[in-house]
Amino acid sequence: MNTRVERLRSELEGLGVASFLVSNPVNVRYLTGFESSNAFVLVNQKDVVLMTDGRYAEAARAVQGVDVAVVERDFLPGVAGHLAELAAAPVGFESDHLTVARYADLLTAGVEPVPAAAVPLTLRAVKEPGELEDIRRAARIVDDVLAGLVDESLVGRTEAQVAWWIVQEIHDEGADDVSFAPIVASGPNAALPHHHPGGRKIGTDETVVVDLGARVNGYCSDCTRTFATGDLPDDLQEAYAVCQAAQAAALAEVRAGADLRGLDAIARMEIEASGNEVAHGLGHGVGLEVHELPVLRPTAAGALAPGNVVTVEPGVYLSGRGGVRIEDLVVVTEKGAEVLSGFTKDLTPLN
Repeated sequence: MNTRVERLRSELEGLGVASFLVSNPVNVRYLTGFESSNAFVLVNQKDVVLMTDGRYAEAARAVQGVDVAVVERDFLPGVAGHLAELAAAPVGFESDHLTVARYADLLTAGVEPVPAAAVPLTLRAVKEPGELEDIRRAARIVDDVLAGLVDESLVGRTEAQVAWWIVQEIHDEGADDVSFAPIVASGPNAALPHHHPGGRKIGTDETVVVDLGARVNGYCSDCTRTFATGDLPDDLQEAYAVCQAAQAAALAEVRAGADLRGLDAIARMEIEASGNEVAHGLGHGVGLEVHELPVLRPTAAGALAPGNVVTVEPGVYLSGRGGVRIEDLVVVTEKGAEVLSGFTKDLTPLN
């Protein structure tokens, strides 16, 4: 925790603020280990103040390295009023999280707020060894669930039934929870990248896109594999080959210093050269949330750093016909990518 707080403190001068208010519950947990539906952290060069209401006071006092302020449950006069008494002006805040209404409360309380987006989120992008180990464990659970899925009879079952089976298996394999609701998309639904599993029964001779993740000690994994339920038509077989080639080409270039937009462009060019359109970016960071920094897409800026954890997940989607997505979760190193997703990327049949 101390290292994370010091990294945040090192940002204060550049932001032109004397202190920083952390409001996103995920970032509160990242800095202090404290989980609550109503908690805020104020960091300045000397103190770390954890603010929460009476429901969580006892739990907050068990957190080491922080001063605890028990405040009213309502943001005004609670947190905002306490900040006016405590914080040296000006106060940076998470403008990508704090609502307009709460910003107005800060002004009403006499606080001088300075908007700053993605500051703790940027700190979270480089993972520590303990974080990486939790993510590795979460990825191994997904591998085990996918291996079990191959032994299941899926044809004739609904997408929703298979999605629920995945949820149960992730828990049975020892995860704390799923990192997101699993995607099971079959037949024409496989052409929808973020399809919600429903009542469609999985048929024969079609693709089934399965996107799933597990959560261990708060840390997520994310993996997608595409299966075949029999003999695929030529266009879907070609789509699989194109997606597999695009994924391999981009993955081969993942290393510290690799340009974010450039990685996306590698896969994008492979897909577009085959005459297909690209529906989404190549990937995203994963950690305490399943979508974090950095992002790999045409609008991204910057480069990968050692300790980043990202997905590499191109997709090829044929409207009304089906689709293919292949996604690995990887740790970025100086020499390349440590691939955490171990389940085969060869086209695997399902019954």
